[in-house]
Amino acid sequence: MSDKKRLPIRVLIADDEAEVRDAYRQILSEADMSSETAVFHNLRERLFSKAPDQLARNLSSSDTTFTPVFCEGAEAAVAAVRDALAADDPFAVAFLDMRMPPGPDGVWAAARIRELDPAIEIVVCTAYSDVDPRDIGAMVPPEEKLSYLQKPFHPHEIRQMTISLASKWRSEHRIVKLAYFDALTGLPNREQLRNRLNSALAAAKQHQRMLAVLYLDLDNFKRVNDTLGHAVGDELLCLVAARLRSSLRADDTVEEMPIARSSHIARLGGDEFIVILPNIRTADDAAAVAARLISELQEPMRLAQHTLVVTPSVGVAMFPADGVEADILLRNSDLAMYFAKRKGPGMSAFFDASMNDAALHRFTLEAKLRGALERGEFTLHYQPQFDVRTGEVSGMEALLRWTNDELGVVPPVEFIPVAEETGLILSIGEWVLRNACQQAKSWVDEGLPVSRMAVNVSGQQFVLKDFPQLVAAIIKETGIEASMLELEITESVVMKDEVWAEQALAQLKEQGVMLAIDDFGTGYSSFGRLRHFAVDRLKIDRSFMTSLIDCSDDRAIAAAIIAMSRSLRISVTAEGVESFPQLLFLQEHDCHEAQGFLFSRALPAADAHKLLRRAAEATTGTRTQRLRSLIG
Repeated sequence: MSDKKRLPIRVLIADDEAEVRDAYRQILSEADMSSETAVFHNLRERLFSKAPDQLARNLSSSDTTFTPVFCEGAEAAVAAVRDALAADDPFAVAFLDMRMPPGPDGVWAAARIRELDPAIEIVVCTAYSDVDPRDIGAMVPPEEKLSYLQKPFHPHEIRQMTISLASKWRSEHRIVKLAYFDALTGLPNREQLRNRLNSALAAAKQHQRMLAVLYLDLDNFKRVNDTLGHAVGDELLCLVAARLRSSLRADDTVEEMPIARSSHIARLGGDEFIVILPNIRTADDAAAVAARLISELQEPMRLAQHTLVVTPSVGVAMFPADGVEADILLRNSDLAMYFAKRKGPGMSAFFDASMNDAALHRFTLEAKLRGALERGEFTLHYQPQFDVRTGEVSGMEALLRWTNDELGVVPPVEFIPVAEETGLILSIGEWVLRNACQQAKSWVDEGLPVSRMAVNVSGQQFVLKDFPQLVAAIIKETGIEASMLELEITESVVMKDEVWAEQALAQLKEQGVMLAIDDFGTGYSSFGRLRHFAVDRLKIDRSFMTSLIDCSDDRAIAAAIIAMSRSLRISVTAEGVESFPQLLFLQEHDCHEAQGFLFSRALPAADAHKLLRRAAEATTGTRTQRLRSLIG
């Protein structure tokens, strides 16, 4: 079925004479026109050049339908166009009579209608032959969207002109929709958003009003695509768009002032949406709308036999405080969204000038981090781990360091999160694993006393289904004994997906690799759960060591971890040991190992080599004497 058959053509007719409007109604009506009516008889000579009986035969054969709206004056016609646009149901064609006394004429109406709706096709009808169409075209540009019809005209002209102009209007409408609207959700796209934001800003500047831009990003949307498929992800985006439309369908009001409507929503791409809030009085108004949008989007969504809960992060930028141009407001709301995401899922944040400095530093880090591996800017330092019962070196932990020509030495606490957010951690992590294994093999070949090389594994690495195969390949490539390699996985990563963690750890354990849970005690794991994992070691988080002497609760927790691990035959390494009282506590409770600044900082490979050489020579004396000979 064609568009013409499916959808009636919306037509506006403005004429001051009721009889003429009735004639238009008959022409555009679906009613039976087989009989001659008084209206056609009376108007036959004034408007039409054919008899009504022939008119009826010609018109009755068409299957095109119309939805005409009639006005008797120019001002009413302008109001009708405004109302149609507000209802998102615009007219395709408008027939405007040239003379509509006692009010403004058709050209006046055409000019104002064109300002409201640049797309509408306008036909100016006149009985005066001395009116030059070029003069009217100059007053109502663009000239190609203005037609001129002189009375008397054939009724078939009305129908055919309406059909032809409506077909042109629909074609242009489709092109505009493809160019300015998102194909998936039907929301305005980035280009259309920019146009609407510029218009809203112009109005806000003219009337000295505030305006807010809300930048919405769905938390963990990538996980939906990865686990449930892109089809489900697309359906989710459509549901989010529908909820945003529904939420802002009617104008929000703050103290009876409208501040938003559904046309102020746009999709930038991916899972990013923009909401424009014009006419707000204070930042609190924007905060209230942001909170409501977050709340409504967090309601469970049912799709593809799955029930999902979506949490959006929202950044807010205010006009004029945070910018007076569209690009600046979009950038600043994006920055605020990024900081909202760092606060946690389902949070909002307002832009603050300090965010620029932080964001600039972050973007600089990302730019320099890309290509750092190829430029050879990464090195590995090695922090020794000591057996506190014997005073011997029991292992080395490989720690990544980055030095950039422009930035200098960048602390891991700054660049590791950026590497994880950008996905660069995958290639960097593989480089760390391979080089640490190569270094361990080199030291072993020299006869140095290193029995274990510990390597940290990022969460993104660990969740890859082929990670165990990657580890096996690197072990084979470097020639290291699998039992020398200890992989450290943080407690939070293991607990995020316990089913996969159990499978992955079992596969790694089958290779002979040692496994350690890093930062133990900071998450939600328990010793009961540890029974399901093939774990060799727990690393007590440094936060317990920091307050070990002053906090009786932390002392009790650390002692319990050591005791319970011993009963499960799991070794324990305490991180962050920096004082002798901390060391004495660990020795009193028979902790296996410790590492920290008390013993040694992370050392470059050459300095680590020297320490291992001293360890090979320190074979006599008490454990305290051996420790002193190693750490000085």
